[in-house]
Amino acid sequence: MKKHYLLLIFAAGLLTFFSACKNETSYKTLIITGQNNHNWKASSPVLKQILDETGLFSSEIMITPGKGEDMKTFNPDFTKYKLVVIDYNGDSWSEKTNSAFVEYVKNGGGVVLYHAADNSFPSWKEYNEMSGLGGWGNRNQKDGPYVYYKNNILVTDTSAGIGGSHGKRREFLVRTRITDHPITRDLPVAWLHGTDELYSQLRGPAKNMQILATAFADSAAGGGTMRDEPILMAITFGKGRIFHTTMGHADEGGGPSMHCAGFIVTLQRGAEWAVTGDVTQKVPWDFPSAVGVVLRPDFKEMTLDEAFAYIGNYEIAKSTKHLSCIQSHIRDLAGNEAGLLEIEKRMVKVLRDKETTVEAKKLLLRELSRIGSDYSVPVIKELVSDSELKDEAEFALTRLQK
Repeated sequence: MKKHYLLLIFAAGLLTFFSACKNETSYKTLIITGQNNHNWKASSPVLKQILDETGLFSSEIMITPGKGEDMKTFNPDFTKYKLVVIDYNGDSWSEKTNSAFVEYVKNGGGVVLYHAADNSFPSWKEYNEMSGLGGWGNRNQKDGPYVYYKNNILVTDTSAGIGGSHGKRREFLVRTRITDHPITRDLPVAWLHGTDELYSQLRGPAKNMQILATAFADSAAGGGTMRDEPILMAITFGKGRIFHTTMGHADEGGGPSMHCAGFIVTLQRGAEWAVTGDVTQKVPWDFPSAVGVVLRPDFKEMTLDEAFAYIGNYEIAKSTKHLSCIQSHIRDLAGNEAGLLEIEKRMVKVLRDKETTVEAKKLLLRELSRIGSDYSVPVIKELVSDSELKDEAEFALTRLQK
């Protein structure tokens, strides 16, 4: 048998092996939905897509009976799953289902409480302990204190008052409060989140709870408390871990809150922590900063192929996100000469393309001045004769030929 056929068979075998490994290590996940004062038909498919995109989770959606229908027929076997995601706010479950869920979490099951899930089950003691804080459902001081930050001091407030409010939907700044937790490790101290409801005045048992991040509920948006309200929380219940995110109000197709890279990444990281107690996912290059919101139209991180497919169209008024993606891959390949040469070749190919904009060529010439090799020199010499690119091309040559 010819050598290249043997190599193909070997490669196919490796692909099968790695695919099998991926399936073995993905965590079986149940997303519960079916009733909500929010658009669960829009949110649950997006939650599934976001989680499954990591390769860590294999999710299925379970729809409960409708409002007023027989909830005794809703009796999932929680023990089949490593993670349960609650996208539900509706009728109470049966006592049998409640007991099964409590045992599941006590015995180490992972849970994600998403957005309005903290509105659910105001009379269910264990569920409220799992959520840490909740809102609405006639919650008030009987359900526990408010917990928030005021002047950078963590406050537990037992004063009387409603549980749950929010002002108009808007972009808001999220502040990381615990920087060494696995979920928030390496995240920016502050980052801007896409247009969303900012939950305020949540109250509850607040037992075994860490507030990972907050957002300032300003009065300008209406209903603001003028204090830093919990946005991301980590709770333990028995052996179980619960990640609670108040973000992610869904519009048709997801909307800006669910398209926000900050929401997506913290959900993925929170879900992994809920299952394993740690986070292996690195913070991606497109995680938002305090400067601006970053939206992912298709809910996933841009690939290098996509970046190169669009970088040639760059103009000065457009986003540099495609360049940022390429730069991220360059950083990841530090010390890998073969990998860097492949990226260099792709940049040279874009430079040679007559359809590539002048501004795109300037960006790439600056990058090549830093990471280029002799491979880039011929095309850069050609660009010296272009009056619009002369300065960038000469600069790149000077650095590469030292």
